[in-house]
Formats: sequence, C-alpha cells, structure tokens
Amino acid sequence: MNTRARRTRGPSGPAGTGPRGRAGTAPRRTAPPHVLFAERLLAVLSGDRPVHSMLGYAAGEAYDRLVEAGPRPPFRSTRWRPALHRCGCRRSEGGALEVFAIVATGDSFRALAFRLVQGPDLRWRCSAVEFDDLAEGVRGPGPVPRTAPGPARGREPGPEAGGRPGPEAGLDAGARAGLKADTLAGR
Repeated sequence: MNTRARRTRGPSGPAGTGPRGRAGTAPRRTAPPHVLFAERLLAVLSGDRPVHSMLGYAAGEAYDRLVEAGPRPPFRSTRWRPALHRCGCRRSEGGALEVFAIVATGDSFRALAFRLVQGPDLRWRCSAVEFDDLAEGVRGPGPVPRTAPGPARGREPGPEAGGRPGPEAGLDAGARAGLKADTLAGR
C-alpha cells in the first residue's frame, strides 16, 4: 500500500477550501479601526500604556494633548478598570473619521472624542483628541439628589441648573451631535 497518498482533505474541508487554522474554528475577525484605536487610546489615558506608545498613531496637537495628560492620566481609577462602553464614528466630507466613545468605570461614564485621518501610506493616525476634564466622571443611573427649589418630579436637573453633566460633556459640537444621534437611535 502506498504510504505517501495525496492529501485530499484540508483542516476544514477538501484541499484548498475553508480557512486555515485549527479545525473547527471560525476565521478571526478584527474590530474596525476606530474601535481598535479607541481601546489603544483608552489604555494610554488610563495609564496602562505609556504615552510614547502612541508615537506612530498620533500626530501634532493630538500627541501634544496626550503628553500633557501623561503625568496624571484622566481616566485612571483606583477601584475600577476603565472599559470601552460604546464607540461610534461618522465619516466627514474629507474622509476623516470623527469618533466618539463612552468609557465606563464602574458606575461612572466618561466621554472621549477623536479624529482619525488616513495618510498616504493608508495608515490611520489621530489628528485630534478631546476628553472630558471631570475628576470623578459622571454617575450612571441611580437616585437623583433633590435640590431646592427642585425640578419637576421625574426630571433630572441639567448642567445649567447645577445638575450633573451628561456623557457628552467636554466634546465638540460634531462629536456631541454624533453621540446624541446614537442615543436617540437607541444604539
């Protein structure tokens, strides 16, 4: 009997079909570039990664803003590790991605917005970064403290009435509009 028989089946089907890899596994999917970048940026802003890890990914004013925030990372928490709660983007007329993200730290939410521009080498780079400058973040759903004279029953006081700011605090108008549109759409 011939021990060197021709191989007719690959790891997931007949030779030349299906993904290569371990048998029974699906092909690996990667997240969109804005989500991957938001996670990398969050690692730097929470102090998990050094600022210089963004050298090839941030340019100009965006990198300067990260360097300014470096000694005291704005998303660092002693109790909870920050996590990306929601991330969305809009493509501008120039082809740049205007990205907004909501970061959860326990029961607090923080806002983050940045712009990604694709260079001639087809790599995405951050050209602008904005984040809220809150010291503690915004608390999630829960009881609202009553203040005199108090708002109408069931309504929470807004920032103009001395209440807590929403997750869009500190964002520019474009990112705030994107966040509002996603909130209204239920995403």
